[in-house]
Amino acid sequence: MSELLYCKKCVISNYRPSSVVEFENKPSDEKPYINFKNGVCSACIFKEIKEQIDWDSRKQELEVLCDKYRSKNHSYDCIVPGSGGKDSGFTAHYLKNEMGMNPLTVTWAPHIYTNNGWRNFQAWIDVGGFDNFLIHPNGKVHKKLTRLAFEKLGHPFQPFIIGQKMVGPRMSVLHDIPLVFYGENQAEYGNNIEDNYSPLMENRFFSSTYKDGKVENFYLSGYQEQELIDHHNINPKYLEIYKPLDSNKIKKAGTEVHFLGYYYKWDPQEMYYYAVENTGFRANDTRTQGSYSKYAGIDDKIDWLHYFMTVVKFGIGRATYDASQEIRNEKITREEGISLVQKYDNEFPEIYFEEILEYLDIEGAKFWEIVDKFRNPLFWKKINNQWSRINIIEN
Repeated sequence: MSELLYCKKCVISNYRPSSVVEFENKPSDEKPYINFKNGVCSACIFKEIKEQIDWDSRKQELEVLCDKYRSKNHSYDCIVPGSGGKDSGFTAHYLKNEMGMNPLTVTWAPHIYTNNGWRNFQAWIDVGGFDNFLIHPNGKVHKKLTRLAFEKLGHPFQPFIIGQKMVGPRMSVLHDIPLVFYGENQAEYGNNIEDNYSPLMENRFFSSTYKDGKVENFYLSGYQEQELIDHHNINPKYLEIYKPLDSNKIKKAGTEVHFLGYYYKWDPQEMYYYAVENTGFRANDTRTQGSYSKYAGIDDKIDWLHYFMTVVKFGIGRATYDASQEIRNEKITREEGISLVQKYDNEFPEIYFEEILEYLDIEGAKFWEIVDKFRNPLFWKKINNQWSRINIIEN
């Protein structure tokens, strides 16, 4: 793909990457991108379809599903993975108070909690009133895997994403709780539009086939398991928590991973208002660097590096993601979105820079050397020995 297009309705470009099976992600893999039709992205196309959905009927489907699994002896009857942010805060509270379920909340810990992220996590449990398992992978290993993913893939968030997507199904198998709920389906924002017509997350995102006790196709931070063991001195026992679940165990447990956004009309800003009122969620006092919003992606200090790298590789930063979904949800106009993207999308978020260098155990010069090797020439040009952003949305 070479021609750059911007959606006529929002501000996303056709270089918006789609989700992949992260534990199969190799450096040589070609990234899938959002689809466009007649100049309109698939997320905006689905927004029009979404307006025609009978949400009362969808709620009835949810009630039938919950009736099937609802506990009769006060035991946990569903699992809600999350951090206590606006989306998981809404999901757990809605299932508990509107659907009469008894959710067990589970959390794959951020790399480095922000102060507000930790406060929101505690409020989720205390104000929302939930039991919770907080799961930390081996800290030393997680740091190394994060750095390797940054160096090899330009994707420092990959080990976190793998754990976050795996934690719900894993706890389902461990605790014999078949029903798992995540918030919205990423297909709403540009993955395969057909995925929106199923309430289920495909098993391939969290499970795989095992042979002789080993997963057949497993990559982490851009490396095969044996490479991590032999060349990066990682003890194999600390890699188990990142591996997909055995598909046979998933089948035996009867695990089903549902998106609540299939049954409930999802609107991130409305989820924010709900979480503030019901789970003690608090936005940042100031906007998030790289965007104009105060309430999205505020748990982890490495979150900003993830979005900075999407600017570097795909010309799409946090402001673009935020503005696009707010245009679709009629919170701002496209003209306002363009202005916000032009103002904030390329902003380098300095707030946690020194802490991130320390976490990655890397010097500033090496950091920029890694960043620069991932710069997409469609979006970056060196002028007077300085990298400058080109081809940013204008109209």
